[in-house]
Amino acid sequence: MPKVILEGYIVVPTNDLALVLDELPTHIELTRREEGCLRFDVTQSPQEKNTFAVYEEFVDRVAFDAHQLRVRASDWGRATTNVERHYNVTETRE
Repeated sequence: MPKVILEGYIVVPTNDLALVLDELPTHIELTRREEGCLRFDVTQSPQEKNTFAVYEEFVDRVAFDAHQLRVRASDWGRATTNVERHYNVTETRE
């Protein structure tokens, strides 16, 4: 099965930045513990505090879709409702 990779960035509205920063450590921890998660990084830009680089790898589409479903119903999902998302999702065989 192809591995799923998500790469890109998010832009957080200034009014939501404190909440997003508060929720981020838990979101990272929970995602890294998900079955099928190979790598998950969300990194705040030192130059643009409202911009975060995002990189995700999941073993397959099933694991990726399960992650997306969990996130929608999570505190992170609620905290990032107003976030601008700029992602590229690819599937690759290794």
